[in-house]
Amino acid sequence: MTDIALPMLLGFAVFMAGMKLMELALHRWGGGKLTALLEKATATPLHGLLTGTAVTAALQSSTAVTVMTIGFVNAGLMTFPRTLGIVLGTNIGTCLTTELIGLNLNQWAIPLMAISLLGWVASVLLREASPWHDPAAPEPGWFVSLRFGSLALFGFGLLLLGMTVMQSIAPAVEQTRMFALFLDRADESVLWGIAAGAALTAAVHSSAAVIGMMMGLAAFGAMPVEIGIAAVLGANVGTCFTALLAATGGSPGGRFVAWSHLALNVGGCLLFAPIVDVLALASGWISASPAARIAHAQTIFNIVCSLLALPLCYLPIWHRPARPRTDDRLAA
Repeated sequence: MTDIALPMLLGFAVFMAGMKLMELALHRWGGGKLTALLEKATATPLHGLLTGTAVTAALQSSTAVTVMTIGFVNAGLMTFPRTLGIVLGTNIGTCLTTELIGLNLNQWAIPLMAISLLGWVASVLLREASPWHDPAAPEPGWFVSLRFGSLALFGFGLLLLGMTVMQSIAPAVEQTRMFALFLDRADESVLWGIAAGAALTAAVHSSAAVIGMMMGLAAFGAMPVEIGIAAVLGANVGTCFTALLAATGGSPGGRFVAWSHLALNVGGCLLFAPIVDVLALASGWISASPAARIAHAQTIFNIVCSLLALPLCYLPIWHRPARPRTDDRLAA
């Protein structure tokens, strides 16, 4: 069991470190502008969907954008109806990470990290040698782009390296009795795959990491694509857990944002659970690679669910003033 647990933990740690480094670097690179964009470009649900998609793709974290949106609502900077489109867009934007993983760029992990290190070192040397060097002076845009772009690229390299390590255990996992039992149960009912994806994502707070694991197992033939897609449906439900935690104790509008996110993903899961085979077939038209098919299935799932839910965001009911709850009146 050690030959499975240690590489899995190591690979997962490297993967998550890369995800967080990439997320933080991108946030520092353009987070201020993206925050302002979130506040302004949400005039309609469609605008909110496009904005949420772009911001999530840039920050590489649907959870970060959702939690940020909840914070805006709690602070009174944004009303709940203006967040509905953003919630739909976060699900689409988050597909970029898994689609990049599905391109099978693992062999580029070390070269990308080397290039990013050179870029970061160059930014430090240029900063120290420049005539405008002054700790109190604002940094030029090109310098900020070089520094944080290099860090984001290094994070992506770490992400690919972690994927390579996690994929290396696939043959050993395939031989375990527990995994064989899970596959047997998942063949009997799609709910086993959904439950596994939801539980793992709620535990690690990253749907991309869980979907990446499933893609790695599918790439080595250790897991059927259909079970991996069922886990994707569950991962989309599990990713709502962090938003629910962030909304606890917040304003009613903030709680509505978190619950609408959960309703979207649970509704989509219930819609696609009976037709996982159809989703697998549709993703197979795009690519024959098992890992890429799982990534494409997530993209199809999120785009279809968001587009189906978009007309509901225009219903007048969302624009009615919310009645304060009893505990909110008492707190006031």
